[in-house]
Amino acid sequence: MLSSQIQTLNFTKPFFLLPSKSSLPSQGKISFPTYKQKKCFPRGKTSFSVCASGSTRTIIDKAISTAINYTEAVLVKATITVKLPVSLLISASLGTMTQPPDKISEIFCKNLHLELVSAELHPKTGLEKDTVKASDQIDLGIHKIREVKLEANFEVPEGFGEVGAVLIENEHNKEIFIDSIVLEGFPKGSVAISCKSWVQSKNDDPKKRIFFTTKSYLPVDTPDGLKRLREEEMENLRGNGQGERKYFERIYDYDVYNDLGDPDTSDDLARPILGGKEHPYPRRCRTGRPRTETDPLTESRSEYVYVPRDEAFSELKQVTFGVNRLKSLLCTLVPMLEAKYGKEEPPFPHFAAIDELFNEGIELVKGGKPPSALDLLLPGIVKGNKGARTLMRFDSPQLFNGDRFSWLKDEEFSRQTLGGLNPYCIRLVTEWPLKSELDPKIYGSPESLITKEIIEKEMGYFMTVEEALKQKRLFILDYHDLLLPFVAKVRELKGTTLYGSRTLFFLVNGSTLKPVAIELTRPQIGDKPQWKQVFTPRYDDATLCWLWRLAKTHVLAHDSGIHQLLSHWLRTHAGVEPYIIAAHRQLSEMHPIYRLLHPHFRFTMEINAFARGNLINRGGIIENAFSPGKYSMELSSAAYDKLWRFDNEALPADLIKRGMAVEDPSAKHGLKLAIEDYPFANDGLILWDAIKQWVTDYVNYYYPEASKVAYDNELQAWWEEVRTKGHEDKKDEPWWPVLKTQQDLIQVLTTIIWVTSGHHAAVNFGQYAYGGYFPNRPTIARTNMPTEEPSAPEFKDFLKNPVFTLLKCFPSKLQATKIMATLEILSTHSPDEEYIGHSPDPSWEADSVIKAAYENFRKLLKELEATIDERNENSDNTNRAGAGVIPYEFLKPLSGPGATGKGVPNSVSI
Repeated sequence: MLSSQIQTLNFTKPFFLLPSKSSLPSQGKISFPTYKQKKCFPRGKTSFSVCASGSTRTIIDKAISTAINYTEAVLVKATITVKLPVSLLISASLGTMTQPPDKISEIFCKNLHLELVSAELHPKTGLEKDTVKASDQIDLGIHKIREVKLEANFEVPEGFGEVGAVLIENEHNKEIFIDSIVLEGFPKGSVAISCKSWVQSKNDDPKKRIFFTTKSYLPVDTPDGLKRLREEEMENLRGNGQGERKYFERIYDYDVYNDLGDPDTSDDLARPILGGKEHPYPRRCRTGRPRTETDPLTESRSEYVYVPRDEAFSELKQVTFGVNRLKSLLCTLVPMLEAKYGKEEPPFPHFAAIDELFNEGIELVKGGKPPSALDLLLPGIVKGNKGARTLMRFDSPQLFNGDRFSWLKDEEFSRQTLGGLNPYCIRLVTEWPLKSELDPKIYGSPESLITKEIIEKEMGYFMTVEEALKQKRLFILDYHDLLLPFVAKVRELKGTTLYGSRTLFFLVNGSTLKPVAIELTRPQIGDKPQWKQVFTPRYDDATLCWLWRLAKTHVLAHDSGIHQLLSHWLRTHAGVEPYIIAAHRQLSEMHPIYRLLHPHFRFTMEINAFARGNLINRGGIIENAFSPGKYSMELSSAAYDKLWRFDNEALPADLIKRGMAVEDPSAKHGLKLAIEDYPFANDGLILWDAIKQWVTDYVNYYYPEASKVAYDNELQAWWEEVRTKGHEDKKDEPWWPVLKTQQDLIQVLTTIIWVTSGHHAAVNFGQYAYGGYFPNRPTIARTNMPTEEPSAPEFKDFLKNPVFTLLKCFPSKLQATKIMATLEILSTHSPDEEYIGHSPDPSWEADSVIKAAYENFRKLLKELEATIDERNENSDNTNRAGAGVIPYEFLKPLSGPGATGKGVPNSVSI
């Protein structure tokens, strides 16, 4: 009887043995045989004897002491999926591998060591339970391309409790990418762990890597056995803020943008630090590189720019797309173009020469293949032909294919403010007369020359200005006050010019805008007084007609710069990076909000680091091809200072702020649009509502009470750090949301997800469609308006040949081809793109409630796809349908790879 009782003991549970006296003989020996279970851990003898002369208590104590060392165990099998490096497979295909793939997988098997961590503390000691190490590990070989399966076996004591995490140690001398771990054999079913991360060699990082299971916990609900590891992992990610970061590290910290210039090479290449009182800006990831010799505040530049290891592009993206293509463009193609065109940067001699970029192409190399296999890396740009020549020939963009002359039309000029590449800047006119807020002592008279009489004439005297304002019929692109402070210094640069500009539109019907006036302003510069002039659409006078076209070219160059530096780079790339850094530092990987946001942070830090090194840096593509030149990033800082605020990053708030919508509870989405056919807003609000519904379901599940939001210490620390460190220069602004209720949190999370997905897709993936044929969206205006100096020779040249005057104002051959190539790459989806609603996180699938909410989200996105198709087929929607009009598909959730002009990725990944 006693023997059978001992066999059923579980050392994790309290127990009592009260045997009857008759069960214990009064003399001789008592033998307690053990019966083998599924698996036991033997810690004592298999049998023992107790003298009958001892007391009953002694006998029982000794029996328990030995029996407790026998613990029933469960045999658990772990299947570990390891991703092989692409470079290794390339070596295999080329026959240059030192070892065959099966030997490589064997190396992984021998050098990866796993330990299971219990979510529970020991019931008696209150300490963490000992981890369980794998008893053996088997190499299952290569199952798919790049994929190795390993199997490890564990003998898990019955009282071990629920597995909460796995520790991994890598004794190999190189990093290993762990995709996932599945534990099978537990009575309650398998346990999944999604890793998708590099485990570094213990030679580089001696700490064991921690991977938590897919079960999410708020901090207060963290199992006791995991609390220390939860905090330890976040401490590891925060680092100590010292030293230069190494490529294998996973440390997230903040720094200012002090790495854009290169003062050691030349004073002209020095750039101001962005971030601080003088030039406010969001913060970026700290790299810890040494400072320059010339300027102790500027960080030195290097070819490699640190990002935390898990933020780097996947190898597939690196090999097939993105950075390699951009590097090929910058390091190989651009020097070839510079050698071909020379330093004088001539204009295109005629429009037929522009068309040749898409038809015949431009010869780059005679004979042989292009350097660095450019035709493979840049297939949409570099091509060969039968004559053994290497040509730069671009794939024709959608606008060129549809209606190559549409860029000349005022209707298309207006339409693109609503359904084109930059739908974020058009706004309702609410005050009259138009007036600048800049200091008149510095910039001259603040009053606009766009008068009531001019507007009423252009409206055909259909109504008065007062009536147009009351009926909400006047709209504006107002770049006057943002650009005017930069005009004087930009004009000191070679090959560019700048004005402050205002462009006024009249709403003809419920949907169609008509441009009625453009005002260009030059402030007082030296002894030259302020100059400003209003241009209106005139087609009955050849001179005024061409002046109108030139004025539109300047406005389009302004809009291109504002789009790239504000709507695109600042509001998505730079604005989002602080959310990512703070999330890794303050939210545990097992936090449900971390898991909600994590898909929307994929690759953003990597592309931002690349941009700092090659696109927005001194002498980069942006400075070379956009009107503000070397002052481009200062302009971005000024826009951040004047215009950026988190609460207005939400789509509904942005529309209301610009007067493009008003709140209306009876209207769809709760908003009434000022312009009915506003493709970006119409599609964007459906996507916004779908995201908000998904976030609402998610938040309410994990936070059934407002107090859970207010008292979530990790959540509050994350949001506090976003404000006080990530956006430090605006930390004291009163508009920052406070996280007190579920609705507060829902609004914040929906805004972040919208910015990383819908906002970025709307302003990025149409860049080649609209900017690939650059007369439609020139990025730079290189010459002044002829009427600014009517006595100068340029005015006479304009009268003789206005077409060539326009071509000289356009980007040069070198500028145009560089920016076209860049836009083609930036508009391209990677083969491994993860689209919104398409790739659920394993933790969502593991919970039936969250899984159902996500399926509903996917259903809403499918409905959005169908709605977009239906709207694009409706000829009444003239801002997205019609002869030669590019259908509005930028917010269509799914896409294939390439420059498709549609598809909404989860994150800002290019």
